[in-house]
Amino acid sequence: MITASNLFVKYGDRVLMDSINVVIKEKDKIGLVGRNGAGKSTLLKLIAGEQSPDSGQITRPTGSSLGFLHQEMSLPKGKSVIQETLSAFDELKKLEKRIEEINIELGERTDYESDAYARLIEELSMANERFSILGGQSMEAEAEKILQGLGFKTSDMNRMVEEFSGGWQMRIELAKMLLARPDYLLLDEPTNHLDIESILWLESFLKDYHGAVVLISHDRMFLDNITKRTIEIELGKIYDYKANYSKYLEMREERKEKTLAAFKNQQQKIAHTEKLIDKFRAKANKAKMAQSLIKQLDKIDRIELDAEDKATMRIKFLPAPRSGDIVIEAQRLSKSYGNLQVLNEVSFKLDRGDRVAFVGQNGQGKTTLAKILVKDLMPSGGDFRIGHNVHIGYYAQNQSDSLQPRQTLLETMENAAPPELRSKVRSILGAFMFSGEDVEKKVSVLSGGERARLAMACLLLKPINLLVLDEPTNHLDILSKDVLKQAVLDFKGTLIVVSHDREFLKGLTTRTFEFRDKKLHEYLGDVNFFLEKRKLDDMRAVELRSQNNITKKSSMKELSQEDRKARKKLERTVQNQERKIEQLEANIAKIETEMGEEGFYQKENAQQVLDKYKQLKKELDEAMETWEQATEELEQFGE
Repeated sequence: MITASNLFVKYGDRVLMDSINVVIKEKDKIGLVGRNGAGKSTLLKLIAGEQSPDSGQITRPTGSSLGFLHQEMSLPKGKSVIQETLSAFDELKKLEKRIEEINIELGERTDYESDAYARLIEELSMANERFSILGGQSMEAEAEKILQGLGFKTSDMNRMVEEFSGGWQMRIELAKMLLARPDYLLLDEPTNHLDIESILWLESFLKDYHGAVVLISHDRMFLDNITKRTIEIELGKIYDYKANYSKYLEMREERKEKTLAAFKNQQQKIAHTEKLIDKFRAKANKAKMAQSLIKQLDKIDRIELDAEDKATMRIKFLPAPRSGDIVIEAQRLSKSYGNLQVLNEVSFKLDRGDRVAFVGQNGQGKTTLAKILVKDLMPSGGDFRIGHNVHIGYYAQNQSDSLQPRQTLLETMENAAPPELRSKVRSILGAFMFSGEDVEKKVSVLSGGERARLAMACLLLKPINLLVLDEPTNHLDILSKDVLKQAVLDFKGTLIVVSHDREFLKGLTTRTFEFRDKKLHEYLGDVNFFLEKRKLDDMRAVELRSQNNITKKSSMKELSQEDRKARKKLERTVQNQERKIEQLEANIAKIETEMGEEGFYQKENAQQVLDKYKQLKKELDEAMETWEQATEELEQFGE
């Protein structure tokens, strides 16, 4: 087991961990919960040995293995997806070599009764057992199985790692970790960047995992389905519950109620005793009794009420103005990027008050359609119309990235607010947990969660009756997500929400549009109804078999001269864009270094540098989009 004893961590004046103790047993499935900034990720870093406490110590069994998936990771370039994933078997290859060495040595030795020989036999037994657990006989097949479970296609296996975005590289790192099967698996937000199907697959894998799992996640359903123990970090202390997340919430309330009742009862007794002491002190013949009562009072083990972080957002959308009966009507909408078609002639209608969830695998067009509907993107074909008196509020998946880093929170809100609401922006910021001097902070110093809250606050500045939310729960902790969900439930207008968070979607919508094979498939119900009807646990395998058959057929077809030319052109485009992306990233990194220098924002040319930075970021997005389109089109030619 891993034992953490008297861990003390302090950042400046803030105590993050106040002499806490944690024990992680070999088969534990633990959910690590708490508010953003409470110290969850820090605790995992301490356990993994990537950070040291100010005091205290952590011990782990000699020879045990540990895997740590965290948010700040990058993979080396130059390897294919399958090659990088198979590097997880480095331990296994060493084991295989050691087993061979031991067998050779045992064949040569004759000291069968010696302690050394017995130790060698024991080492061989343990090595064989570990080799078996790690799947030594089927390394590549197991690697492909896990990669496919996390959403990779067969055609992705030989693509280079650097071709993939950070989110997909995180999946490769996760696959490596799952293949290595460490004794202790530490996962910090593993469901970030995963679609519902991949989350379901990972959930199933971790339920049956042989070792200990310590998990940070803001996905309540994911926690409930995997963990059997919950450790809460709050204001420097930890509270340990032998229960999953939902049960922990109940037990937490019970504990607090019992503690409060005991505290009140004790306070009454103390007050009564103090009255008697004061009364007896005044009488000479009762002085001895008063002293006795004082001693009793000193011996009382006083109950202290735990401090609690109750700060939360207060979200309330402005009353929705009445729109026409039809909010959106789309006819044969299509969207293509070059030869890659994402949406193919989709038609639908949203009436006033409809509440729709967009779900499906990543890359199937959910965000694309949302952008088309809010006129951030033009369709390639078809038509749609927005109904009478429709006022749109749009929260993009990367909404917080559009905030101006040099502006203060107050400036951001004042610039976004209509004149009649500018006097109220301070109170709105307060409702989003930005108060006092916080409003004068620059956007550039905010955390991901704080940026998400600020971007959400901007939505409340204008009356809207069509709310379009694309992954709104990214960067929000569970309590903040609950507050947002309630606000969206109370919103009286029409709703479109793109999300992979099952708990957030549950009961939130009445229609579900699944994006699959360039089409929309409608289900009249919420996400749970959709999951039940589609039986997503089995869907991945079915789709993979289908994809494999298509790939095999396309590989068998001989390409025409025209197709060969097209493929060659695409290959050149991919190569050119890769070089362009590399150069842009280098230029951006150079500017980011300059921006990080002290006094940068006081320089005369600061605004010019920031404008250049913004332009380079835009060019990088365009280059990435062009590269992705060309890569996807190239895949259609098969192997």
